[in-house]
Amino acid sequence: LNAAPERPPRQHVRFLPAPAGDDGGTTELVATRVPVLADHPLVRGPRFRQLKIGAGHRLDVKASGVFVLGIGHGNKLLTDLYNCHLTKVYTVGGLFGKATDDFSDTGKLIEKTTFDHITREKLERILAVIQGTNHKALLMHSNIDMKTQEAYELAVKGLLRPMGKSPPIITAIQCLQFTLPEFQLEIHCLHETQQYLRKVVHEIGLELKSSAVCTQVRRIRDGVFTLDDALLRTQWNLQSIQKAIWDCQLKVKTELDRTLG
Repeated sequence: LNAAPERPPRQHVRFLPAPAGDDGGTTELVATRVPVLADHPLVRGPRFRQLKIGAGHRLDVKASGVFVLGIGHGNKLLTDLYNCHLTKVYTVGGLFGKATDDFSDTGKLIEKTTFDHITREKLERILAVIQGTNHKALLMHSNIDMKTQEAYELAVKGLLRPMGKSPPIITAIQCLQFTLPEFQLEIHCLHETQQYLRKVVHEIGLELKSSAVCTQVRRIRDGVFTLDDALLRTQWNLQSIQKAIWDCQLKVKTELDRTLG
């Protein structure tokens, strides 16, 4: 940012002596515009010394995907988006047949189990139970009378969500791939942590009379932000960041107006 072209230094008027003539007469003062030395880079130093940068919903060291940052005024927008309690979407990989101390495939091995009896139908039956249980929790923590017109309108708009603190809630879960012993899930959730999602994989293994570890947690959506909005490590430069901020302004504003009014 400091390497970007800067505006020219300000000018102010000074009365300077005119060059002396050959006749050696009286020196005259001439009004002259000269640069303001306070604007000189060697005097002022770098134009930007500090930028306030805030982090949105965190990702732990074993997770990847969309990670939202706020710059300057964007820090307030991060707070507003947090108050919207928007859904986040993950793809979660799992592996049947073993259990570890931290529910991930890199943890300390605790046990090995058989998994040949598991089918996709059995897995999807467990996922349906999980989704149904969490749907009841969503209704309970929404603090809205389900028999009212307000509840109906919120449900139609997709705004039915807990507007305060609540336990992690899974709003939707489905199986994307199933090839024993591996499987992949898509999970829509609120107020979660990545470790909670790993524990969900572990509990699915137990429900299927086996065990399972999590091989991958990747966030593909965080509220209004998707993978299409994300910048790769090679794109972390001023031009790409400016364009990303510009491209996301409208949909952030739209979501805030829709949810917070």
